[in-house]
Amino acid sequence: MPRNSNDFGLSRRTLIKAAGASAAVAVAGMPVRLFAADPIKVAAVYTVPVEQQWVSRIHKAANAAKDRGDIEYVYSENTANNDYERVMREYAEAGHKLILGEVFGVEDAARAVAKDYPDVAFLMGSSFKPDAAVPNFSVFDNYIQDASYLSGIVAGAMTKSKNIGMVGGYPIPEVNRLMNAFMAGVKEVAPDTKFQVAFIGSWFDPPKAKETAFAQIDGGADLLYAERFGVSDAAKEKKVLAIGNVIDTQADYPETVVASALWHFEPTLDKAIAEVKAGTFKADDYGVYSFMKAGGSSLAPLGTFEGKVPDDVKAKVAEKEKAIKDGSFTVEINDAEPKSS
Repeated sequence: MPRNSNDFGLSRRTLIKAAGASAAVAVAGMPVRLFAADPIKVAAVYTVPVEQQWVSRIHKAANAAKDRGDIEYVYSENTANNDYERVMREYAEAGHKLILGEVFGVEDAARAVAKDYPDVAFLMGSSFKPDAAVPNFSVFDNYIQDASYLSGIVAGAMTKSKNIGMVGGYPIPEVNRLMNAFMAGVKEVAPDTKFQVAFIGSWFDPPKAKETAFAQIDGGADLLYAERFGVSDAAKEKKVLAIGNVIDTQADYPETVVASALWHFEPTLDKAIAEVKAGTFKADDYGVYSFMKAGGSSLAPLGTFEGKVPDDVKAKVAEKEKAIKDGSFTVEINDAEPKSS
C-alpha cells in the first residue's frame, strides 16, 4: 500500500473544488503560477523496497528535496508490475504534480497513464527514449559509467588471481553499461584479467546473488563486482574483495568493499522539480544528469582501503577523474550484454 495513504482520501469532489478555486484565482487576475514557490506534490512508485540500491538513491534525493521544503513526498514500494498502472493513476487523481518511478517492465502502461494526465509530469527510469507524442513523460537512467570505470581501475590493481566475478540483475542497458565500463577500467591496469559474468534474473534476491558469487569464487575469482545485494556477503564470508555499485556499503563490509561507484540522483530530480515549478517540463532524456561532470556520479572514498590501494593507481584514478570532468576523456557507453572471458 502507498505510504502516507491519507493523500488518497482526497475525493474527486474535493479535487474538482480545488481546481475550481484555482481557476477563480486565475480569472481574478492572479496567475496560478504564482503558487509555484509552494512545495509541489511528488509521488513515487517503486517495484522494490526503498532499501534496494537503485531505488534508494531516488528515495534519498526525494527526501532531501522534501527536507529543503521544495516538495511534499509520498511513495509506494514493492508495487507489482500488474498493479503499477493503478497506483500511478491514484497518485495522479490525488493531485500529485510529479510522479517518479521505474517502468522497465511496464513501459506501455506507464506511458498510457501519462497520456491520460497531461497536466502531470512523469519522470521514469526507462531503457527507452522520450516520445514527443507523450510530452509530459521524461526518462532517466543511471548513467554512472564514469564512476564504474574508475572503480574498475582500482579493481584491476587489487586482484591477484586476475579473475573477477560479476553478478548482475538482468542484462539490460543500465546494468550492461556499468559492467562494461568497469571491465574497461580493469583492463587499463590488468589487461590479462578474466571475467566471470552472471545474471540472477531478479532486482532483489540477495540469497541467489550470494550463491552465484560463491560459484564464481569457486571458479577462481578473488574479487567480485557487486551489482546486486548479496554479493558482498559472499565475498566477506570467503575473504575475497568486492567492488560496490550505486551505494557505498564499505561501512558494512570494512575489510571487503574496496571502492564503489556511486549514483547521485539529486541533479536529475532537482532539474525536474525546477521544470515543473517553471511550467516548462517536457519529454526529455534526463540521463545526462547522472554523468560525473553533472555531479550525478562519483567514486566513493577508499576509506579503509586508502592505504592498501597503490599510490600510482590512486594517481591514475585522480588523473582520469579530472579528464572525465573537463571533457578531455569520455568513458564509452556500451549497452551490449557483457560476456564471460
